[in-house]
Amino acid sequence: MINRSKAALPVITLILMTGLFLLAGCSDNQANKDINNSKTLDVIKVANSSIPTSVSLADVADELGFMAEEGIKLEFVGIVPAGQLVASVTSEKLDVGGAHVNRTIAGIAAGAKIKAVIANTETTEERPHMTYVVREDGPIKSAKDMVGKKLAIYAYGGCNEYTPYEYLRKNGISDPKGKFQIVIVPAGKEEEALRRGEVDIAGIHDSPENILKHGGGVRVLFTDYDVWGTVGGATPSYFSENFIKEKPDVVRRYVKAMAKTINWVNANPEQAAEISARRLKVDPGIVRANYYAPDGIIKEDSVQVWIDLLKDYGEITKDIKLEDVYTNEFNPNFKK
Repeated sequence: MINRSKAALPVITLILMTGLFLLAGCSDNQANKDINNSKTLDVIKVANSSIPTSVSLADVADELGFMAEEGIKLEFVGIVPAGQLVASVTSEKLDVGGAHVNRTIAGIAAGAKIKAVIANTETTEERPHMTYVVREDGPIKSAKDMVGKKLAIYAYGGCNEYTPYEYLRKNGISDPKGKFQIVIVPAGKEEEALRRGEVDIAGIHDSPENILKHGGGVRVLFTDYDVWGTVGGATPSYFSENFIKEKPDVVRRYVKAMAKTINWVNANPEQAAEISARRLKVDPGIVRANYYAPDGIIKEDSVQVWIDLLKDYGEITKDIKLEDVYTNEFNPNFKK
């Protein structure tokens, strides 16, 4: 009589060996696929966040894998001061830059060949782009009280400088430049300077709600929403025209991934703040999520208001048109 269990052994062994061979082949194929994918990722050089109190969209997009989904790898090259972002993009130290739109416009007026392709922040009454606070027991209660006082901001030439100029002008103070003293402090340290008595006013990239959570002793004087409503706080991202010409598909995929990130942050602001805090290595309590333009669509009036403003202040003399500054053509969410 034949022992059936012994007779079956060669068959079972063959099946097991075949299965292992197939599994190994699948594993090798997946490994090769991963290697191939890593080789085909398009690298985009970006700056690390310079404002530790705000969510970094690039960090969130990288953390959640939205860029990798579009075949893009972000290469973080370090902090670049806001005033140097345009030059860093045109010199190819960075591939993409982004700060307040007035810097984009000023750069283009000066000859920089750049173009904004996706919106970032957008002002709301609850979550403005800029908030200006004073000491609660101090004498500053109106625009005219700012004259001759010290204002802490983290850089010249941006929204934090021009917003108070326009606040003064809209409240009857002509030629507001020079009517108060600007004191430059590190980003995120403006409120500390105010509380220490080193300045009279602090311009902060944060919402009134968050600032007032830090404790008493300060009150809100005004926000950019009080000056312009929803249109004053735009901070679109831009590429050089050369990059756009050479790699339009990369730009399109970047915009798609960033638009997805923007919508995710708007829906999950607390989680976004946690991601940024961890990656920026700061206390989560100081990080807040801005409100971002839905789908990353750049709005005409958010750019035009700053073209007009910079002309009024004599900062630009060229005739800058909207199409010189931005395009929504790379955004899959944009409907003409």
